[in-house]
Amino acid sequence: MTQAPSTPVTGGANPPAAEAPDLSDGWGEQRGRLRKDLRRLDVLFFLICTLVGLDTIGSVAAQGPQGLTWMAILAVAFFLPYGLLVAELGSSFPVQGGPYVWTRLAFGRLTAGVNQILYWISNPVWVGGSLCIIALSTWEEFFTPLPGLWKYVAGLVFIWGGALTVVQSVRVGKWVPIAGALARIVLLGFFLVSVVVFAVQNGVHTLPAAEFTPTYVGFVALVPVLIFNFVGFELPSSASEEMKNPRRDIPLAILRSGLASLFLYGAPILGILFVLPSEDIGSLGGFIDACKAVFTVYGGSIAADGTVTLTGAGAVFGGIAAAGLIIGLLTSGVAWAMGAHRAQAVACADGAGPAWLGVISEKHGTPVRVNMLSAVLASILFVVALNLTEGDGEKYFAAGLGLTICTTFISYVITFPSLLVLRRKYPDVNRPYSVPGGKAGVWLVTLLSTGFVAFTVVVLIWPGFGVGWFGTQGSPADSLPESFAGQRLAYTLTQVVPLLLFLGVGLLFHVLGAKGRRGRE
Repeated sequence: MTQAPSTPVTGGANPPAAEAPDLSDGWGEQRGRLRKDLRRLDVLFFLICTLVGLDTIGSVAAQGPQGLTWMAILAVAFFLPYGLLVAELGSSFPVQGGPYVWTRLAFGRLTAGVNQILYWISNPVWVGGSLCIIALSTWEEFFTPLPGLWKYVAGLVFIWGGALTVVQSVRVGKWVPIAGALARIVLLGFFLVSVVVFAVQNGVHTLPAAEFTPTYVGFVALVPVLIFNFVGFELPSSASEEMKNPRRDIPLAILRSGLASLFLYGAPILGILFVLPSEDIGSLGGFIDACKAVFTVYGGSIAADGTVTLTGAGAVFGGIAAAGLIIGLLTSGVAWAMGAHRAQAVACADGAGPAWLGVISEKHGTPVRVNMLSAVLASILFVVALNLTEGDGEKYFAAGLGLTICTTFISYVITFPSLLVLRRKYPDVNRPYSVPGGKAGVWLVTLLSTGFVAFTVVVLIWPGFGVGWFGTQGSPADSLPESFAGQRLAYTLTQVVPLLLFLGVGLLFHVLGAKGRRGRE
């Protein structure tokens, strides 16, 4: 795509050129430090690592067989429209910064900058929250307890290990998502084989057809984690100018990774349901507990009270699987960070934040300063949250995952409608891939994608929204995370207070970016 570096984007009237103009000079000064080292296969593995998050498998399985039914429904109603939307935006506007640039072109710098803060800051919340607590729980379940100070040490090692990986050049850093994707395929594949062996030796729990019937209560409980499982298509677009051929590679990678992720999610969830009684599946430990149970076929036993003891080869395979799970969690955080941090650096260099955060390292070609700031934030959140929840892993997990999803999805509510606006503002831009169905198709995928993420935000802030209305069964209080039972206000505050703080940070960043915008408005 031919750029027009001398024409700044104002977010106002339509530009005279047919092609979307470049960003401001502040980003132009950093662009030359990028390195084109991402190939088609790299983008595919990057997306598999991004989409297949191991931290939410237990949350879906905990809702029983209807989780699979809702997964199938949302694959058509959300996953497909969302993939079509991102495929057009990513291939039509292949500019570094991806979601920030689309929103910037559509709605202007202020809106895009505040929106980008939400998108970026969700990563340290996620890494210091649910990813960290599952990694620690897995370590304690398979290896050794982490008493007192050791839990803090282990969490900080997890956070900073990922941060040091993200800092590396894309030529080196891309191998982390590749390793993460392969770890997922091997781990989940071995788990499924073990489920078959377990079923032959011990039988499996029956899954009555009635339990697959979708309910509104199940939908409200599942829609946040299911849709969170399905997002991440836009992340490679944040590194568009580090790809060999983004116009070709982005749509293809979205198609292939989407199909792979559906299998890599659905099959393990079904395996968990076959192995564990539904009442024994927890959001935090569901996948961990299922792994321990099935690995008893290699050595170990399950006591009458459900306690699992692994011995011999079972203990060895359990340890390997635990290590693979921790690696999978770490690489999830790294893959998201590689995209979100790049978009934040572009935003800051463009004047939507302090210019010093928009600097690209000459040595590594990556936004080192944003990476380090994210690690500091994740560390602070980890320590604070662990103290506020008094070490309660389930409570920490529920609050952290909810805030991560809520923050990310509020940013999507702004980003997704960019498709409609950019179709109108830049009708002559070369679109290697376009959403089928003309204007009606564009409206349909935008409304479906935006509507689902907006609804998810509502049910995260107020669990049980709509339950008991219009004849639906159940009580809204039952939709609260189990660890927050009877504590609606406490849970709501864990979501609303940080969100207001993050919005304040976005506005502060805009003020701090004033110097960089001077003469470029």
